[in-house]
Amino acid sequence: MLTALIGLAAGVVGGMGMGGGSILVPGLVLLLRTPQHAAQGIALATFLPMAAVALVVHYRNRNLRLRHLLPLVVGSAAGALLGALVAGRLNDRLLERIFAAFLLVAGLYEFFAPGPAGNREPAKHIYSKQKNN
Repeated sequence: MLTALIGLAAGVVGGMGMGGGSILVPGLVLLLRTPQHAAQGIALATFLPMAAVALVVHYRNRNLRLRHLLPLVVGSAAGALLGALVAGRLNDRLLERIFAAFLLVAGLYEFFAPGPAGNREPAKHIYSKQKNN
């Protein structure tokens, strides 16, 4: 039951686009005593169905910027390969610390960043089909 609840929480967070792994990995490691490498592998395996479902909803809500999709997919795939190769060479404790530091930095940035994420002045020409006057 606890495993399903961790999955549900990760799915909710992942569906919101905030990274379900940020819930799933700590939940697996801290609550279910899963080794760090296995937890990150499990998180990656759950990512595909979780992302597919959320992608459909975000597409229907017009939350995708298709012109950025291909370069991001290519870059992400290359980065995932590099990251997996590096992670495979690290011991569990170091990988835990790197993951914790990532969560800490991301959390501090979101906490102290000026204004809501949607109001951080993105390059408007990228997100709008209309030309700014």
